[in-house]
Amino acid sequence: MKQSEIKELSAADIKEKFEALQKKYIDLKMAHAITPLENPMQLRTLRRTVAKLATELTKRENQ
Repeated sequence: MKQSEIKELSAADIKEKFEALQKKYIDLKMAHAITPLENPMQLRTLRRTVAKLATELTKRENQ
């Protein structure tokens, strides 16, 4: 998800996506610990997307 796409979302949408993707990241991380993922780059992209969403949420809360 690109930063420009995140900026277009409302705060409620960002929070909803953040929670969903964070749960997906944790599930993937656990699955990777048990059996290696076919594409481990998913972890990196998902982690970075979660971080982008968290950053945007914090920015909006501080304004």
